[in-house]
Amino acid sequence: MNKLVTIYGGSGFVGRYIARRMAREGWRVRVAVRRPNEALFVKTYGLPGQVEPVFCNIRDDDSVRAAMQGADAAVNCVGTFDLRGNNSFHMIHVRAAGRIARIATEQGVQTLVHLSAIGADANSPSRYGQSKAEGEAAVVEAFPGAVILRPSVIFGAEDKFFNRFAEMSRTWAFVPVVRSETKFQPVYVDDVAQAAVKGVLGQAAPGVYELGGPDVATFRKLLKKMQAVIQRWRPVVNMPTFVMAPVATLFDVIEFVTAGILRNGLLTRDQLASLGVPNVVSDKARTLADLGITPTAMDAVLPEYLWRYRPSGQYAAIKASAKNLRKV
Repeated sequence: MNKLVTIYGGSGFVGRYIARRMAREGWRVRVAVRRPNEALFVKTYGLPGQVEPVFCNIRDDDSVRAAMQGADAAVNCVGTFDLRGNNSFHMIHVRAAGRIARIATEQGVQTLVHLSAIGADANSPSRYGQSKAEGEAAVVEAFPGAVILRPSVIFGAEDKFFNRFAEMSRTWAFVPVVRSETKFQPVYVDDVAQAAVKGVLGQAAPGVYELGGPDVATFRKLLKKMQAVIQRWRPVVNMPTFVMAPVATLFDVIEFVTAGILRNGLLTRDQLASLGVPNVVSDKARTLADLGITPTAMDAVLPEYLWRYRPSGQYAAIKASAKNLRKV
């Protein structure tokens, strides 16, 4: 264990998978987070002392530098959906990303992996996509040899995509969506982690990689696939943009007026704009295949964590089998 990697946001959805894989590679892992006491679970990923959560404020140079002290590699997994405030798109996606890359160069870090997103484009209709593109530019300027990963929607046990709509299918009479024909290419979280590890180990050439799974489907079809897994069939109702735009504006205004006390967790104007752009891997992009990684299909993973939303939970298969026995 003579190698050390610092993972900023290493206790988050993607970061924890990267931390686990780096521990398996025999590296010491420093998980830099805002609340180390809430990240103690990462210590179980390796031998005693191999994986350690440490405090870090990525908006502060000294804090970022302290977390990176002595590191051979760094990974930035930090992201936000806040348009304003201390954790805004600009503060996290642009300034913090550039800060981590700049300090990595100062510290002589050998490899840097930066997690971005498909849709990162200076001409994106959403501020989220624009900020991701600005962040990539800041990273490359400070650390030209960085590996930049752009995943599509990421799925896995802790995701906020399928879990969110599965809960809606369980409790609501119908599932409202906006722009249901927008295409996505969901990628498994551990495949993204594998790609990040390739970057850390120097097994990926510098540059941008777009990460998507083997399946491309519309928003509506993805929700229907999820409903088939949880055995709950609810109508997926496409809400017209002209109806939802005022709603998104209203909730954004409420969040702004209350200084973030009441958060807009339903739909923001920026999310509405981003949903107008397909979230799929572009034709000429380097992909998981260029990293020697075979993407994992949704059908192999979704049943492993969405079963809890079924009417009978973990007993669904047993009940179905019992019905067949009664027929016999």
